[in-house]
Amino acid sequence: MPNSSTFIPALPAKPTSDKARILIQLDTDPLPSVFDRVVAIDSGVQHLFSYGGVTPENVMPLVHGCIFTRGSKDLHHTAIFVGGSDVAAGEALVRAIRKHLIPAAKLSVSIMLDSNGANTTAAAAVRAASKHVNLDQTESLVLGGTGPVGQRVARLLAKQGGHVRIGSRQLDRAEAVAARIRKDIPGAKVEAVSVASSSDGPKAMEGRELVVAAGAPGAVLLPKKFRDAGKDLHLMIDLNGVPPTGIEGVELMDAGVDRDGKIAYGALGVGGTKMKIHRAAVAALFERNDATLDIDDIYDIALRVQ
Repeated sequence: MPNSSTFIPALPAKPTSDKARILIQLDTDPLPSVFDRVVAIDSGVQHLFSYGGVTPENVMPLVHGCIFTRGSKDLHHTAIFVGGSDVAAGEALVRAIRKHLIPAAKLSVSIMLDSNGANTTAAAAVRAASKHVNLDQTESLVLGGTGPVGQRVARLLAKQGGHVRIGSRQLDRAEAVAARIRKDIPGAKVEAVSVASSSDGPKAMEGRELVVAAGAPGAVLLPKKFRDAGKDLHLMIDLNGVPPTGIEGVELMDAGVDRDGKIAYGALGVGGTKMKIHRAAVAALFERNDATLDIDDIYDIALRVQ
């Protein structure tokens, strides 16, 4: 999941020309997300064109429709948002879109990837954590660390310099994620751990100050007895919005709430920040016409959001 640009945009600004801001929503699901459509409008998009069932095979005419309709000096008023429930499909679609741009002729538009909300959710979780701990020194555990959100949380935490354990019921999958992070971030301190059995929990928790649960809906990844046994645990962030929560005892609306002497965030408690990041990232697409906003750039935006 390497980031394809080093773009650090300014916060949203009003349009400075008479060209309308057009966002092309390309969704890999049959029906384009209503959630993403609403956020786009709230982000200052003036015209929104939404397409469902978009694949690498059928995206070329949609891309060419973006880049051949306005002169290169006005293409920053057009941008592409890639969404859908399948993150891997979204990543493949972004790669295909980039192949059909013509940067040598300055015929490009900026692209944002946020399939399943994975990038904005992960950025919001790490942004919340940064308010309570020094990420460059924090030892953390990411449960559900091989899923789309978990991988991105682990990547962001590792990039900050702290030691990250990636927890999964399948150790080989956790090892693969850790290897990718080390490849992308030289010197990253990441460790794969198994959480397949009850005996694994205490070992995974040893020395961990921060735990982020990013598993599948309805799965309790950190029972209260293991949570309470974590002597070093200071901050816990649960990203499961469907009860039961992934960290037992954390409530959906928790936003920096004290739970048995530990700071807790629930999915909806992180959600407000996620929404701000999402809106700011969409608006930032119109700052230039050659950016690809993936997890690292979106986190840079998150750091600028109040």
